[in-house]
Amino acid sequence: MEHLIALNKVEKNFNQKHGEKITILQDINLSIDLGETLCVVGESGCGKTTLGRILAGLLPYSNGSYVFEGKEVSQLNRGEHDNFRNHVQLIHQNPYESLNPTMMVFDIIANPIRKHKGINDTAELYARVTSILEIVGLTPVSDFVDKYPSYLSGGQRQRVSIARVLAMDPKFIVVDEATSMIDTSLRISLLNTLKEIQERRKVAYFFITHDLALGRYFAQGQKIMVMYLGRIIETAKTDDFIQKPYHPYSKAILSAAAGNSGLLEASSEFEKYNLEGTDIPSFKNVPSGCPLHPRCPEKIAGLCDKIAPELLLVGPGHTVACHLYGKDDNLIENTD
Repeated sequence: MEHLIALNKVEKNFNQKHGEKITILQDINLSIDLGETLCVVGESGCGKTTLGRILAGLLPYSNGSYVFEGKEVSQLNRGEHDNFRNHVQLIHQNPYESLNPTMMVFDIIANPIRKHKGINDTAELYARVTSILEIVGLTPVSDFVDKYPSYLSGGQRQRVSIARVLAMDPKFIVVDEATSMIDTSLRISLLNTLKEIQERRKVAYFFITHDLALGRYFAQGQKIMVMYLGRIIETAKTDDFIQKPYHPYSKAILSAAAGNSGLLEASSEFEKYNLEGTDIPSFKNVPSGCPLHPRCPEKIAGLCDKIAPELLLVGPGHTVACHLYGKDDNLIENTD
């Protein structure tokens, strides 16, 4: 079966002064199907947003393959690229910066419909806009359709951002920390709206968050991926990950989140699991071997500091990149 999204060994480099290159993403392999959610978690600066912008088509990838609906994104012709841009959308983190303050809500949503769907009839446009506003919970519609963003709350602005994205009838949406600037009391409501949209339209999501509790809630029954310094270090079904994380870094972020939210229960096994030090190495000086080894309480001297671990299968749909789990273990196989 062909995946909606498939990345194979994707790498992203950025040029620096004096011709130096910094690798932000390395050996990224993932797939996403219609109606599926992949939640990515990790500390700030681990490469989550860079990966999201590549998936949204806003950044080119340096090496590897990115296939959308069976076609390599870097090789799309003009018509194919237009189709890609229609079906792949991004919900920005900051609703205060992502909306044009000089446009009313109606035009913010109607303009992409005019441009990409070729619909100019006022009555049809109004019907489409009001329908989308109802889907995102901005009702009664008459209270919002002729308002400027400055008259809306942060949560309402983010719903307008979602409505603008839905106007394109997307198949895949990158959700980049979309609730981080919204009041805590409104976050679950907004996530529920996105989940309802997924159920109605079979939209696929790449959900970026630093909040594991929200990630678990939004990706319940779906998949979670953990990143560290531009690499994928663990991927699993959400419930499997919460019940049994394998990677030391995964244990640490679960420990930090457990008990701090009603969405994550305290865990006796991981509640006191800490890394050694809080400083994340720079991409300009990524440690050799496993990038976590300077902070890892379980590092194996002479191995973790020398050789980068491969992703191994430790259970159904559950992979981890860690030398603590070797190829000789009965339940583990190399994913390659």
